[in-house]
Amino acid sequence: MYGPGVRECSRLSRRAVLGLTAAALPLSTAAEAAAAPSTVIGGERLARTGVQVRGASRLPAKLTARSWLIADADSGEVLAASNAHRRLAPASTLKMLFADAVLQQFGRTERYTVKDADLADIPAGSSLVGIKPGITYTVEQLWQGVFLRSGNDAVHVLSHMNGGIAKTVAEMQAKAEDLQALDTHVVSPDGFDHPGQISSAYDLTLFARHGLKNADFRGYCGTRTADFPAGGKKTFQIQNTDRLLTGAWGLKTYDGLIGVKNGYTSNAGNTFTGAATRGGRTLLVTVMHPAEGSNAVYEQTAALLDWGFGYGRTAQAVGMLVDPLSEGGAKAGPAPGSKATRAAGDSGSSSDGGPSAGRLVEGAGGTVLLLAAAGAWAAKRRRRAVAAAAPAEAEAETGGEPTETGSGRHRR
Repeated sequence: MYGPGVRECSRLSRRAVLGLTAAALPLSTAAEAAAAPSTVIGGERLARTGVQVRGASRLPAKLTARSWLIADADSGEVLAASNAHRRLAPASTLKMLFADAVLQQFGRTERYTVKDADLADIPAGSSLVGIKPGITYTVEQLWQGVFLRSGNDAVHVLSHMNGGIAKTVAEMQAKAEDLQALDTHVVSPDGFDHPGQISSAYDLTLFARHGLKNADFRGYCGTRTADFPAGGKKTFQIQNTDRLLTGAWGLKTYDGLIGVKNGYTSNAGNTFTGAATRGGRTLLVTVMHPAEGSNAVYEQTAALLDWGFGYGRTAQAVGMLVDPLSEGGAKAGPAPGSKATRAAGDSGSSSDGGPSAGRLVEGAGGTVLLLAAAGAWAAKRRRRAVAAAAPAEAEAETGGEPTETGSGRHRR
């Protein structure tokens, strides 16, 4: 039935086929295609592809993100979502998990003198706050560098203070598992592009919800500006790169916004998790990889928040943000399409024409066909995205705005 090439692939293990194919695909596409969650987190409807909403109308018309979710921060009810568990590159939004895992390890007033070795393993092209060896920083200043400027240099310094990169990555992965963020695989603490580093809109929302319960996390992510050490008695001002918080780049500030974290790389595209409070109600929104670049991730977040505070008040939950296992959260059950339920006849089809979030066709031949389709689909999506976001591709990780450092200006 299949040609010689497919028959040859059938001799390989399913894992080997995935590895070979992943090498030929973009980082986010390969990771997404290779990921197959075996459990349902937050409810069966969140495992489906396409828009999930009930009891409310008039969702924003122009939602081009590959994945998005809006939830009530207090009750945990998911009001609406699209491809909530689709596994995608998170960019710097993964720093929320870094903070969840490391923030309470050090007091705000602790001081640390940075060494050359603390900055030696920062990926080329990273966003930086401007940390220099030999300068002594407080822990509070380092976290301001993480949250306001998304500084990978600040992340790496804190990681080395915490016992090293490997230890910090292991703690982040353990924290994700406790939060039941099972779509997430951590490779580096800073969120920079690495093969296999993935998360989802659902998981990023879990990270934000958990973090906002901590007063320091909430304070840092909502800080607009801060003075940062430049050596001696000199300082320079840093501004938060969250454009809904500061109103930068032609956007208006969003009424009631309290944080949380944005991110951008040319591979991941734009990602953002935002939280806002109005009338005593706090909503969380995560938007991942809109087709357009630059401000679209913020505009679509604002539109979903507006909907949630308006028409979304009548929405009936389509899922739940689960509680951490350490706080009594119940473990999730088998996912549709997993080995436990595949015999029931789940087809694993994707309503939006993309690869289904978390389902693989069994057998080497089926895997080849699925991944080939995923590659073609991703290439088409990427061509559209590149055409729409060409000006933004030159930006670095979190938005492209120039930053004052002690040694001059550099591009982010």
